[in-house]
Formats: sequence, structure tokens, C-alpha cells
Amino acid sequence: MDTVLIADDHPLLRDLLTDVLEQHGFDVVGQASNGAEAITEAARLRPHLILLDLMMPDMDGLAALPRIRDASPDSAVVILSASGTDANVLGAIRSGASGFLLKSESAERIALLLRGVADGEAVLSGPIARLLLDQVRESNCGGDIPEKIARELSAREVEVLLLLDEHLGTDEIAARLYISEHTVRSHVKSMLRKLGVSSRRSALERLASARKWTAEAV
Repeated sequence: MDTVLIADDHPLLRDLLTDVLEQHGFDVVGQASNGAEAITEAARLRPHLILLDLMMPDMDGLAALPRIRDASPDSAVVILSASGTDANVLGAIRSGASGFLLKSESAERIALLLRGVADGEAVLSGPIARLLLDQVRESNCGGDIPEKIARELSAREVEVLLLLDEHLGTDEIAARLYISEHTVRSHVKSMLRKLGVSSRRSALERLASARKWTAEAV
């Protein structure tokens, strides 16, 4: 049974999530009301999953996240927040969060999404996924992804494609994105299908062709 630590400064929300998660087969082994407590409990309990609120007293979730990752490196941390700004979302993902969920999601929906995290997936609420996709389209994630490619893929698939373009293997991509190798292969399979190609090499050839077309059109 997957164990969960819930860190949020609202006791009623912690209790609600505990009830719903346990109905969905999770074992909620601990609660914390601030970032400092979350670090201590993560080190003590080493849960499979940690649901971490961003806005908490004493130490917020974003500040606590790197220390939680150090204290319990095998725990998948999912951020739970009332809102997602560019800085918070990108900061959490760069610090190793496996997902970013909004509190506007129902407790039932959160439980279903956490099941995906337990299976090695990364999860994002819809508005967060759109925010990241906008980031990809505006900045190309630090790389050169033409709009005609970016709009066909999810934000995560674009990240995978860029890392493939850096000649990284499946294991290296998994380590870079804090996801499982199985999840990387799933993203690659979906990416190839959307691009209408049959191999990673063909995907990179299409990327190169799109870059050339974009450069010539400018």
C-alpha cells in the first residue's frame, strides 16, 4: 500500500484529504502543518508520496522542498497550491517535484492523480499544464523548438524531445526530469505518434527540418 504524508496548514483540508485518500487505497501515515514539520516527518516516515502545500507558516513548501528531497530522496513530492505562478511552478519542478496540483481540484480528483504519481507518472492540473506549455512556446524551454512542433506535443513531451536532441539516453532523461524510465518511454511513444514518425531518429530529423523551415521563413 502506498504511504502518504500530507503537509498543509489547514487541518480540515488535511483531514478531508486523509479520508478520501484512504478510501482510494492509500495509507496516510502522517500530517504536517508547516515546512519544517514536513522535513522532519519526511525523514522519519520516508513515505512513497508527499502532498506539500506551498503557502505555510514558518517555512513554505517551496523552501522546504529541496530539504525534503534530501531527507527522503525516494519520496515523490506533489505540490498542492491555491494558485500557480510561473516562479512557483518552475521553481517546484526544478527542485524535483513530481507534480503540481491546484486546490481547486476536488479531493477525489487529487486522489486519482496521486495514483498516477504512485505509478511513476508526473501530474499537473490543467491550468498548470497550459502555463508550462506557454512557457515552452515563449522560451522554447531554453532550446530551439519551432511552434509547429511545440503545438503538437505536451509540455513534457517537448522536454523529452529537447533532451533527446542533447543525445541523452532514456535513463539520463529519467534522472533529469525526476520520472521513471517507463514514463520516459511512454512519453517518447506518445511523441512519435503525434509527430507521425516511427523512431527517435525520425523525430529528431523532423525537428531539424522544422528548425530549418522556421529559419528560412524568418
